[in-house]
Amino acid sequence: MAGFSPEWLALREPADQAARNRAVLDSCARAFKDRDALVICDMGAGTGASVRALADLLPARQDWILVDHDPRNLAGALTALTAWADPERVPKKWEPVFHPDTRQDNNDGDQQIIYRGERRIGLRTLHQDFAADPAPWPADTGLVTASALLDLPSHAWIDAFVLRLSERKLPALITLTVDGVMAAEPAHPLDEQVFDAFRKHQGGDKGFGPSAGADAALYLEQSLRNAGYKLESGDSPWIIDQGAPDLLRELLGGIAGAARETGLLAADQWLKDRLAATTRLIIGHRDVFASL
Repeated sequence: MAGFSPEWLALREPADQAARNRAVLDSCARAFKDRDALVICDMGAGTGASVRALADLLPARQDWILVDHDPRNLAGALTALTAWADPERVPKKWEPVFHPDTRQDNNDGDQQIIYRGERRIGLRTLHQDFAADPAPWPADTGLVTASALLDLPSHAWIDAFVLRLSERKLPALITLTVDGVMAAEPAHPLDEQVFDAFRKHQGGDKGFGPSAGADAALYLEQSLRNAGYKLESGDSPWIIDQGAPDLLRELLGGIAGAARETGLLAADQWLKDRLAATTRLIIGHRDVFASL
């Protein structure tokens, strides 16, 4: 599955949901427990997984700005979130729901209201490549979220992102940032060569300059601390076993393909052996909730 297609995002979503660090999520929930309403800007929103994962933790009235560079993902987000919502309360047409102070240059996306239990959830899509602009949030944003995103940009981009957050004193919930930990069972003699090659590939340019890659999680946390943020952080590893065979196969193939692109021809044999025998794959991530 190429890139971050809706199909790939759907395949990985259960693993993401299981991996997120509960203590970090609870810290975010406590920060907003006395609020009646909140505007959330979700960067790299994909097909809306963060809304599904976080809605129950946040105030009863939520307005989400879903930012993504791929219009297919944004269209998929509205479809998937409508299917996830309470069916008897799904609106029959798009409705403008955002505060009139929302930045005017961001007002061109589709808008919708859905309901999920006691939550009234406003949605607006924003098609934007934020490689050049690490701060696409409108003026009334109260929380910035991102999932599986901050290992793609460069160290410089991360610093610019944190600077723009701190200028607005915005809290941020950043989940599933890779931390370089990789392991598989049973062990294979080529594991470390393949994993090292994969980490090297992660550091390539993903459109933001050389990626922070395997260093991203700890670099992000240090950048936030340097800006004066208080952090609740913790591990959120993917632990993928034979109960998720499609995801396991895609991940092994993706790791081998990336390793092969660095020149490691032995990755082909590693993949053949791994597809036949792997019982568990671990890919490390970290989550962080940052507030001033």
